[in-house]
Amino acid sequence: MGKKLMKGNVAIAEAAIHAGCKCFFGYPITPQNELIEHMSKRLLKLEDGVFVQSESEVAAINMVFGAAGAGARVMTSSSGPGLSLKQEGISFLAGAELPAVIVNIMRGGPGLGGIQPAQSDYFQATKGGGHGDYYTLVYAPANIQEAVNLVQLAFDKADEYRNPVMILADGVIGQMMEPAEVPDNDNSAKYQKDWIVTGTPKSHNIIRSLYLDPNELSLHNKHLQKKYQMITDNEVQYETAQMEDADIMVVAYGTTSRIVRSAIKEAREKGIKVGLFRPITLWPFPNNELKEAAKNTKAVLVAEMSAGQMIYDVKLALEGSKPVSFVGETGGIIPTTTQILNKIMQISEVD
Repeated sequence: MGKKLMKGNVAIAEAAIHAGCKCFFGYPITPQNELIEHMSKRLLKLEDGVFVQSESEVAAINMVFGAAGAGARVMTSSSGPGLSLKQEGISFLAGAELPAVIVNIMRGGPGLGGIQPAQSDYFQATKGGGHGDYYTLVYAPANIQEAVNLVQLAFDKADEYRNPVMILADGVIGQMMEPAEVPDNDNSAKYQKDWIVTGTPKSHNIIRSLYLDPNELSLHNKHLQKKYQMITDNEVQYETAQMEDADIMVVAYGTTSRIVRSAIKEAREKGIKVGLFRPITLWPFPNNELKEAAKNTKAVLVAEMSAGQMIYDVKLALEGSKPVSFVGETGGIIPTTTQILNKIMQISEVD
């Protein structure tokens, strides 16, 4: 299919189907409802498609566990408090090494918060969220076409590493409309799943995350950590813009990075040399790449739709080598170009 004007939630759903997703389990919550709606319409028309609106988010993630254990390409989606309810199940998926794609269309929190866009689930997504030493690969798209591409990549990486993969998109990306092309990109046949449970006498596979022997659990954790290191070594993605001569580097992801681009354009018109560093993988975070990009800058500004969460990863990456400032909004308020520009100008005057 060629390019088509689509809402972000619909594009994500369509991308999943064209990547071979056959099963979806979820529960409605704003601002991702169009995603679950579209999956219900599309999957039920497929001969082997399965769609269940579960009785709760807890039920949905455990249905994902079952479908993944049977070898299906499976996805769930939610927002904010819905993801909080899924955390135990996500930990189970990681512990049992089951591939699945989890979409979070972020809204403001904490608690029930509101239904407006935010980026305040960064900690939840990148620091595990549930119990135990585990990670999910986390992609942060900045536009609808990139969301399509990353969703399809997520299914491949989930199968490749036998690990849950998360798409972290804010409510703006879920609700906005842009032209995007959704290619047929079902690579499921590439991944041999000889570990799945089949329910037949010939298969004696057991899928579990319970290890009562501490030595056995320790060995399992060491195995998982080797896998996470492999992901860290091979899967980092990021983008830079106008960093060649930048005195100030602004770090932002998702929708906020788009606003930053406008602020950078205005700052350069005023003679201030500013560049953008945009992490695409939030985990693994591009630590080395960010530190290298900041090498010739004088200061770093982090912009987020939160009270400041990614800023801690930026500071860790820089190891105190550069002063780091912050600009952001909470509660579903989106930072403005002027707000970010004023902060850039303030930093420039200090320098």
